[in-house]
Amino acid sequence: MKNFVFISDFDGTISKRDFYKIITDKYLKEEVGELYKDWRNNKITDVDYLGYVFSHIGRGEKEIIEDVLTISIDPFIKEFIEKIKENGGDFVVVSAGANYYIDKVFENAGIKDVDIYSNKSVYKDNGLHFVLNPKDEFYSGNYGIDKGKVVKKLKSSYKKVFYAGDSTPDIEPAILSDVVFAKSKLRDFLKERNKEFIVFDGFDEVLKYVEKYLKEWGF
Repeated sequence: MKNFVFISDFDGTISKRDFYKIITDKYLKEEVGELYKDWRNNKITDVDYLGYVFSHIGRGEKEIIEDVLTISIDPFIKEFIEKIKENGGDFVVVSAGANYYIDKVFENAGIKDVDIYSNKSVYKDNGLHFVLNPKDEFYSGNYGIDKGKVVKKLKSSYKKVFYAGDSTPDIEPAILSDVVFAKSKLRDFLKERNKEFIVFDGFDEVLKYVEKYLKEWGF
């Protein structure tokens, strides 16, 4: 069993903005108004809403890649991942977004050797389309991927788990983790559930806490 893993959400945690928001603001602001309300009122699932947005981008792949590469990520994340590895840990991404853009953003940033658990997606018909398998061990009818199931699986391979996230799909994996770093709405969700967390806005703030816990745990 390995000592520890640092698991992080992507959209809004590693990235400054969710990719679906970038796409909506640029191409679909008028079109998805009612659909967005239905989503927020739980009339449709996350995967329904995001699936619609991504599949209706209406641009060629070259343009979509250009949009993907406008995603701004935490300026310290690459160094942070390297520090995690130097300390004997692994860094893992879990995302209810799409692997298509995460892979490209990491490749562009020179981030390598990171396991990414996300919704499989492909470019076709001028958009990005989810390719989901209900028989997959991490499948979720709501999010496409169940982050909690991923964390449960990883917990069997690591003595300690750190988690960083910002929104609803991060609640269950955060509760399952030993130390949690929370942004945005996740802070309120965890307060309601009496789960301890550390507030953060950037990964430059996180490393000192990680190293403190590693020392306490004797890693």
